[in-house]
Amino acid sequence: MTELRKLRITEIFHSLQGESRSVGLPTVFVRLTGCPLRCQYCDTAYAFEGGTMTTLDEIVEQVKSYGADYVTVTGGEPLAQPNCLPLLSELCDAGLQVSLETGGAMPVAGVDERVSIVLDLKTPGSNEMQRNDYDNIPKLGKKDQVKFVICDRGDYDWSRSRVEMMELGDKVGEVLFSPSWGQVDAADLAQWILDDRLPVRMQLQLHKLIWGDAPGR
Repeated sequence: MTELRKLRITEIFHSLQGESRSVGLPTVFVRLTGCPLRCQYCDTAYAFEGGTMTTLDEIVEQVKSYGADYVTVTGGEPLAQPNCLPLLSELCDAGLQVSLETGGAMPVAGVDERVSIVLDLKTPGSNEMQRNDYDNIPKLGKKDQVKFVICDRGDYDWSRSRVEMMELGDKVGEVLFSPSWGQVDAADLAQWILDDRLPVRMQLQLHKLIWGDAPGR
């Protein structure tokens, strides 16, 4: 039974949340190993393989040892490992505020309802747009967030149309537009949002502004 309650973990670390509605808050990150996607801008390719098999109990205890209220389960693609679902529930049971960062290609139907899902809808510029599972959208609610990583003006126009077509502003708590690091100027994205009076939250990756591309941050 113990063997079945394990996940392959790349790293567990304490940092500031760099994105989403809890940006800037001290957060423990649990980075699971493995991902079925290969987005061209991925900055965590080191999590595609390797990692250490770790029991759920060990993960929860290590997370609690940092004394933070917030924990984010990320990857890679965390939902690619089935035991991610019981981990999310156990972190919630431990009294933590839990968020899940998912690339949008895996079903979110089994995610504990206490978890805030941050779902990344892949744009054309990601080279993985065809992997979006749009059946996930009706399963999201006001506690959840949808993120678009914008690589160029074409990505922005595509994302704007999806926000409007799927009425995401009414469906989820936050719609996040993030400029792809080094690919689109943040000032340009800000102006596009203002020109269109688009009701989205623009975000920059705070951790990269502070620490650059250092892993484990």
